[in-house]
Amino acid sequence: MQPMPSMGYDRAITVFSPDGRLFQVEYAREAVKRGTTSLGIRYRDGVLLAVDKRITSRLVEARSIEKIFQIDENIGAATSGLVADARVLVDRARVECQVHRITYNEPIDLEVLAKRICDFKQLYTQHGGVRPFGIALLIAGVNDTPRLFETDPSGALIEYRATAIGAGRNTAMEIFEKEHRDDMSLDEAIDLAMKVMNEVTEGRMSEESIDMAVVELSTMKFRKFTTDEIRECLKRVPEKKEEEEEQE
Repeated sequence: MQPMPSMGYDRAITVFSPDGRLFQVEYAREAVKRGTTSLGIRYRDGVLLAVDKRITSRLVEARSIEKIFQIDENIGAATSGLVADARVLVDRARVECQVHRITYNEPIDLEVLAKRICDFKQLYTQHGGVRPFGIALLIAGVNDTPRLFETDPSGALIEYRATAIGAGRNTAMEIFEKEHRDDMSLDEAIDLAMKVMNEVTEGRMSEESIDMAVVELSTMKFRKFTTDEIRECLKRVPEKKEEEEEQE
């Protein structure tokens, strides 16, 4: 009986396969791809975050599903993948922010925070007996300027003007490539976010299934949208039928 060539590289230990792949990291990325869509849009005066909470039953209390988190006064994060893993990283990020504030008496730089979280994630791809975090984070915030970072389960870090993670990433990125502008206003960013969410959810949106937050340059504060604000945003989404009639 011939041994399976990839079995030693496909189990609980994260080691390189002969062709240079880390299977456990790839599986963690698959967990993110199966997660709900989360997106971030950097606009002229801040950063907007939006997530699809994907309510699977009318018995679920929508407010119990949290996928946008406040990290610091001026920093927020949106997640996709394993929510339990996200809580660990969010708690870690909050501690990093508070330690920096106590030590230096100033808010942490967003890029420094993102790199520290990625360093922590990378450790879990390097040691035996642990697995990579099955989560991707969009870290948004304002120091001198609005910034948006995407973190990968491998510990990789990329800064974006607009990006998405989760099941609807490909669709979202196609729309962002065509329609995102650096000089967008908040209202224009909201309209773009609603267009993307409407597309990836196939029109199945409600004030309970969508969550949104913004970090504004003018206030240097993170703020989550209320249910009433989200309801108003949803009113601006054109119905599919109307769009089809216009195309005809």
